[in-house]
Amino acid sequence: MGEARGIVVAAPASGSGKTVVTLGLLRALAKAGITVASAKAGPDYIDPRFHAAATERPCPNIDVWAMRPGLVDRLCGEVAEDSELFVVEGVMGLFDGAEGGQGSTADIAAHLGLPVVLVVDARAQAHSAAALVKGFAEFRKDCRVGGVIFNRVASARHESVLRSALAPLGIPVIGAVRQTAGLELPSRHLGLVQAEEVKGLEDFLDRASGLVTEGLDMALLRGVARPPQAGLGAGVKPLAPLGQRIAVAADAAFGFAYPHLLEGWRALGAEISTFSPLADEAPREAADAVFLPGGYPELHAGRIAANEAFLGGLRSARDRGTLIYGECGGYMVMGEVLIDREGQAHAMAGLLPSSTSFAERRLQLGYRYLNHDGVLPWPKSLTGHEFHFSTLSSQGGGDSLFQVADSGGRQIGPMGERIGRVMGSYAHVIDACSRAA
Repeated sequence: MGEARGIVVAAPASGSGKTVVTLGLLRALAKAGITVASAKAGPDYIDPRFHAAATERPCPNIDVWAMRPGLVDRLCGEVAEDSELFVVEGVMGLFDGAEGGQGSTADIAAHLGLPVVLVVDARAQAHSAAALVKGFAEFRKDCRVGGVIFNRVASARHESVLRSALAPLGIPVIGAVRQTAGLELPSRHLGLVQAEEVKGLEDFLDRASGLVTEGLDMALLRGVARPPQAGLGAGVKPLAPLGQRIAVAADAAFGFAYPHLLEGWRALGAEISTFSPLADEAPREAADAVFLPGGYPELHAGRIAANEAFLGGLRSARDRGTLIYGECGGYMVMGEVLIDREGQAHAMAGLLPSSTSFAERRLQLGYRYLNHDGVLPWPKSLTGHEFHFSTLSSQGGGDSLFQVADSGGRQIGPMGERIGRVMGSYAHVIDACSRAA
């Protein structure tokens, strides 16, 4: 990782504004001529695209629950190579994670040996903020709070009170970001709207950067950063590619492919081509595997149903014996019917005997242990993540793809379907499993 130094940006709870602060920080550092790299903690598919827009560098997911430690190290080493500062944005509250808090942002900070910069939402708080920071700083000895950023601060007087309250703790206040109307990113049912869909994203990033530059001591922030202690750059073998020539769906409806999987396949010699179902493109006929990632097909169901070149291309690939694998939204499109929010049914590819409904919404969220019987070219025990509101309205006729347990090891049962070389499920596969379920 060269001479890079790093920090982990975390918060006491979700909704504290750490993503906006992180994006403003990344853009401000880049505009100041500092070579900055970033990573996003956890299985989030959307935030990394915003990071990449802010820094013009790739941003991987790193996940100490779902990934083998060597993979975390390799991804951090690769993205931070030739950078001066490496910024990891945390997930949820600092100590929140899977069952028992495993895989939390604190675990990532401890694994990498990096200090935490705690973003504290200071609305409706004054001296009480010091008690909150003290509790977070002392909760775990292997997770060091190296500095604090107060967010949504009302005034100069408010900032002065907060600084005075924190002074006895000896924890540096890196600065304060003023509460500003209109500095929120749009969201929908799975979280933020995708970066490529946000109009005026550059203006947003520049506004966030201006607030951060005005409110933070950037020299102090860089002084808080420390070299990572983990063996960054150490490698583990990626998950095997689905084929030698893989066609990957990629557009606004199919945007949830983890970059580390695709890059791992390329590193093992696979040729990857992309196609847009929304543009009515079919996978290349030369492909020996098709990957349909998750995304938002429910927002484009009518358009997808009308795109016969795409749907017919999938059926032709199936008839040629091509391996076709879909996750979440991709799995939904492989079925017979997708029912949208208004209850209207749209015919899909009909590769699997299932139908899904977004009219019957029920949140399914969490890490998953996934076990299969060898039908995928991956280890039989995998880790993954499930996050969707749609439900199966009908299913039958195919074999189950996975046997599934939650992050606590409790059996959930079968998930997904398989007919020959056509298979899919609601799970997003992350890595090979390195622990017992």
